[in-house]
Amino acid sequence: MGLSKYKLGELIQLEDARNSDGLYSLDDVKGISIQKVFIETKADMEGVSLFPYIIVRPDFFAYVTVTSRNGEKITLAHNDTDKTFIVSSSYVVFSVARKDLLSSDYLFMFFNRPEFDRYARFNSWGSARETFNWEDVCDIELELPDLPTQQKYVDIYKAMVANQQSYERGFEDLKLSVDAELDRIKKISSLKSIGLLLQEIDNRNESGIITNVQGINITKQFMPSVADTNGVDLSNYKLVKKGQFAYSGMQTGRDECIRIALYMNDEPIIISPAYSVFETKDTSVLSEYIMMWFSRSESDRRGWFMSDSSIRTNLDLERFYETMIPVPDIKVQKAIVEVYDTYTMRKQINEQLKTQIKNICPILIKGSLEEV
Repeated sequence: MGLSKYKLGELIQLEDARNSDGLYSLDDVKGISIQKVFIETKADMEGVSLFPYIIVRPDFFAYVTVTSRNGEKITLAHNDTDKTFIVSSSYVVFSVARKDLLSSDYLFMFFNRPEFDRYARFNSWGSARETFNWEDVCDIELELPDLPTQQKYVDIYKAMVANQQSYERGFEDLKLSVDAELDRIKKISSLKSIGLLLQEIDNRNESGIITNVQGINITKQFMPSVADTNGVDLSNYKLVKKGQFAYSGMQTGRDECIRIALYMNDEPIIISPAYSVFETKDTSVLSEYIMMWFSRSESDRRGWFMSDSSIRTNLDLERFYETMIPVPDIKVQKAIVEVYDTYTMRKQINEQLKTQIKNICPILIKGSLEEV
């Protein structure tokens, strides 16, 4: 049997059932990440009525029409669980109407390709808030193999996802062990202020030799700077060497995140003069242990609480130095850092697995079309 051509609008339907009876609560509210998965909402829900929220039943899709500032990706997800969610009324929710022709899982594989993201961005319209609306979705043309062929490639995809999720559960157990040990340490160890543990370093890129300009994201990782450094004199930028921290106190309250990262590569980098650079001055504490402590959500909550009341909600250096962390014996630090490093390594491998799964989607779709 050959391929069949359709407009997607012939195969899907809008779903607009609302939470008007209040059956679903704040626990059921979801957002969507640019990785195309449902996540816990990051919106401030205080005082928000959930009655207008749209119900996302199992096997439904939801997406955000706005495509600008989304990292060149359309924010879309498929509810492949047996749970029902609710999403903001600004989302569009839909389902497959012709299940005799199209598998929901196959459709998600179709969406989960860079080609689809590029298509959606190209076909967005409007002002700075470019949108890919429902009519645009319905206008998508696609070729479909028969259902058995679709299912064959869906099974391959699902097997890969199941393996990745099994791996993820394993390393999350490690994280639970680390958190439990840190909670124990917090109760039995003496507290020391960051001002006693770290000292500021101010070495500049005076020779201008280093051109690798980095910033820090809210996941506390170094990343290539998004600032335009064309024509900028980099000799005033600060050097960051292996084992040193970079810190920005700006907008800690807004982001609910202490923006700090530990640099562990051999080749030095440079960062904006607006950042602070630290290194440990107390030999009784490991830099990796300090970074591990700042990776905890409770540290971010404390930073948010300590940030100033200005519009920028900064965590200035004086307040940052007042941050207290428990410091156990150096042997205990080394042991828990070892476990945490294993967790971090496995987490990175897991992210690579997720990327591989996403990258396999175009290959699976192509294979299904060529098989028929």
